[in-house]
Amino acid sequence: MGRKQVEPLTGAALLEKYKQLEHLSHEEKAKACGYYTVTQSGKERISKLKFNKALLEALGMNLDTKSGRGGSRGGRSASYRITVQANGNLLIGSAYTKQMNLKPGDEFEITLGRKHIHLRQVSSNGQPTDDED
Repeated sequence: MGRKQVEPLTGAALLEKYKQLEHLSHEEKAKACGYYTVTQSGKERISKLKFNKALLEALGMNLDTKSGRGGSRGGRSASYRITVQANGNLLIGSAYTKQMNLKPGDEFEITLGRKHIHLRQVSSNGQPTDDED
């Protein structure tokens, strides 16, 4: 086991080496870039997860940050799609109501189109509001 393990490549050096090794398999590229460990029995283990993460970070994508979320709690983000429930209802989730600063009791006027449903918020006097986006 007289083999010395090299420090894994990162950043631009990793991307350049990755491009040079385009003829190799993904595992062979990971090993050539230093993403492997040697077990006590002398067997080499490829660290594919660390290699993939390093590649993404070298491309400017950091998976560990909460980008665009302002450090908020986890949870699902709004997908702008909903599904009709088994009872025929449409449920608009809290991600949308929070984004629009809606409060319990806010009312909407429903207008049905040929292939769409429009919701228009009704003001306290019963008239539709003019602040459509």
